Amino acid sequence: MGALAVVALVGRMVSLFALLMLVPLGFALSQHDPAEQAFLVSTVMTFVVGVAMSLATRRFRRELQPRDGFVLVGLTWVLLPLFGALPLMLALPGTSFTGATAFSGLDAMPLSVNVWRCFLQWVGGLGIIVLAVAILPLLGVGGSQLFKAETAGPMKDQKLTPRIAETARVIWVTYGALSLGCMAAYRLAGMDWVDAFLHMCSTVSLGGFS
Repeated sequence: MGALAVVALVGRMVSLFALLMLVPLGFALSQHDPAEQAFLVSTVMTFVVGVAMSLATRRFRRELQPRDGFVLVGLTWVLLPLFGALPLMLALPGTSFTGATAFSGLDAMPLSVNVWRCFLQWVGGLGIIVLAVAILPLLGVGGSQLFKAETAGPMKDQKLTPRIAETARVIWVTYGALSLGCMAAYRLAGMDWVDAFLHMCSTVSLGGFS
């Protein structure tokens, strides 16, 4: 029962992850770039798989135990990168799931591919688990076990606000405000909005793609 409850929640996580793909898909559709179909197919496939997982195990949903939280985090960090790699595999033939692939010729790549790479960096900069903890309670799912499993060190036992979900939302609002400020600063410095967005994703997340 515990494993199926975890699968149900992973399904919701995958569905939420599919919504993140709407960002590069929006860029692809607006620019009509060659990766348009790759992101469209990937978004639909990811969302359908996530919904199917959630619906197939919805009767087993329950409040997670601490050990379930660790299993969920492990599965999330395995599955989401696989779905995240899907549009890159479709848009860039020859790309492999394995190995630390370093892309070359970034200026010649479809804009949506660069947007997805940088946007993944931005989301991962704070942690998709923290994002999920902020959103899942709105769907009736507790998130304290996820937060404890994802965070490290003394933060596990500290609550910045009375509820962990509220804490996660406060962190993401702060992160978002810093991101908007950074993007606006790059725009004022002379970048166009697209470059400002891409460099903001790298800067705020401390990812280093820039």
